[in-house]
Amino acid sequence: MTINQYDTIIIGAGHNGLVAAAYLAKQGKKVLVLERRAIVGGSVVTESFGEGFTVDSVFAGGSLRPDIVKDLKLPLPKSASTSPTAPLSAKPAFISLQPDGNHLTIDAESIKRISEKDAARFPEFVRFMDKAASILDTAYATIMPRLPMNFGIREGYGLLELGLELRLAGRKDMLNFIRALPMTAQELLDEYFESDVVKAAIASVGIHGFTLGPMGAGTGYTLIHNWMNRGGLSHVNVGKAGEITQALANAVKSFGGEIRTEIEVKSIKVESQIAKGVILANGEEISANQILSSADPKHTLLQLVGAQDLPPEFVWHTQSIKMRGSVAKIHLLTDGKHGIPEGTLAVAPSIKYLERAYDAAKYGEISEKPYLEVTTSGNVVSIHFQFAPYALKKSSWQIEGLKVEKLAIDTLAAYFPNLKSSIVNRKLISPLDLEQTYGLTEGDLNHGQLMLDQFLFMRPIPGWSNHKTPIDNLYLCGSGVHGGGGVSGAAGRNAAKSLK
Repeated sequence: MTINQYDTIIIGAGHNGLVAAAYLAKQGKKVLVLERRAIVGGSVVTESFGEGFTVDSVFAGGSLRPDIVKDLKLPLPKSASTSPTAPLSAKPAFISLQPDGNHLTIDAESIKRISEKDAARFPEFVRFMDKAASILDTAYATIMPRLPMNFGIREGYGLLELGLELRLAGRKDMLNFIRALPMTAQELLDEYFESDVVKAAIASVGIHGFTLGPMGAGTGYTLIHNWMNRGGLSHVNVGKAGEITQALANAVKSFGGEIRTEIEVKSIKVESQIAKGVILANGEEISANQILSSADPKHTLLQLVGAQDLPPEFVWHTQSIKMRGSVAKIHLLTDGKHGIPEGTLAVAPSIKYLERAYDAAKYGEISEKPYLEVTTSGNVVSIHFQFAPYALKKSSWQIEGLKVEKLAIDTLAAYFPNLKSSIVNRKLISPLDLEQTYGLTEGDLNHGQLMLDQFLFMRPIPGWSNHKTPIDNLYLCGSGVHGGGGVSGAAGRNAAKSLK
C-alpha cells in the first residue's frame, strides 16, 4: 500500500542525512527521514552498553562546520562546531605515548625536550596546516561539477570561488597545499621536523580511519582532511557525539520535518529511470518527489536500487569503489583508576611502527603491534584500533574479536599498568559490527576510502560528483560523496543546496 506523498525522503538518520533534512525542512519542504535503528545519529552516536557505560560508539566526539551550526541555529557548545582555523592552544592535549613513561604533548613548548629545532618549526607547521585546512574546507563547500562533463554557470561559479580562495592563500601556501595532497605524510613532515617521535605522532592523524600507512601516497591529503575536521590534532566534544545528532534531529522536527526510527528501507522504487519512493521491509510503500540517501554509495546503488536499473559502466564503477575498513573500537568501563590523562593519546612511536602496523592489513591480518588512539570520558576509556581489516584472510570476526580486544588492552596497559585492574566492563565493535549494526559497508568509517582516485570530482566515482545518480530524483548525501569523510556535515549541506 502506498501512503503519504512527501517532497523528500531521506534514507538514514546519520549526521549528513539529518543536516540535509534540516536544510530542506527549513525551506518549507515536507521531509521524512527513515532510520533503521532505534536511535538517530548513524555512526555519530552516544549510546549505553550497560549501567554507567555510555560511550561515543564509533566517532570520538566530533564537530560540525560553523556555518551549518549558524544556518540551522543549533544550540551546540563551541566545542561541537570547530573552525578549521581554531587556535591549537584552545584544543585538548594531543599526547604521544612513550615507553619510558615520559609522554610527549605535541606542542611547541613540550617538543623542546626532544628537539629545539622542531619546537621552533612547529608554529609554522600549524600555520600552514590551518591554512591548508581552510582551503580544503572551501573545496568541500564547493559542489563539484561532473567533470569531464559540461557544466553550467552555477557549478562554474563554485569552482571560481575555490580558485579565488587558492589565489588569496598566496603563491607559497597555494603551491605548498597542492604539493601536499599527493605527498606521503612522512614526506610532508620531513619538510618540517627532524624527530621521528614528533613526525610519527602527527602522521598518525593522517592515517586515522584510513587503510593507509604514513608512507602511502596521498596521506598528506588525509592528514589535512583530518586536521580540518578536528580543527587540529586532537578530538573535541569527546563523549558527546550524540549531542550533535540529537540537536540536528530536534532542528529537523522544529522546521516541520518528520523522523521515523526502527524503519528499514528495503529498496528504492524506480519507474522508467525515475525514483518514485521507497519500499520498506514490512512491505509499506512511501512515495516522494525526491529521494536522498545518506547510506554509502555501494549500498544505495547496488542494494537499494539494484544493478538492473543502472547503466553497466556505472555499475562497474560503483562496484570498484574502495571501502577496505580496518578499524575496531574497544570501549572500557573502568573504576576511574586507569591512570590515563585527558586528551587524545596516540600509540605511534615511529613512522616505521605505523607502516608495519599497516603492513598486516595489506595481507588480511590483524596488526600484532597496532596503532592506537585513545580518549577518555569520565570512567570510560575508548580505544581506536588499527589495523583490523574487515576482510580477514585466514579467520573470521566471530573468532578474532577477543584477540583484538586483548591486543588493545595489553598494548595500552604497557603504558598504564593500572589499566587492567581498573576494568569493570568492556565492549568491542569489530569491522563486521560496524557494517551490521551501523550500516558501514566493509566497516569503512568514511563510506569509501579517501584516496587520490576517490576525492574531489572523483568521489564517489568519476563523473558523478554533484550528488546526482543515473536515476532521476535520486541523490546521495552521505559521507561517501564529495565533502564527506569523518564528522562535519558538509556532504549533507551540499546535497541539500544542490537541489535548489
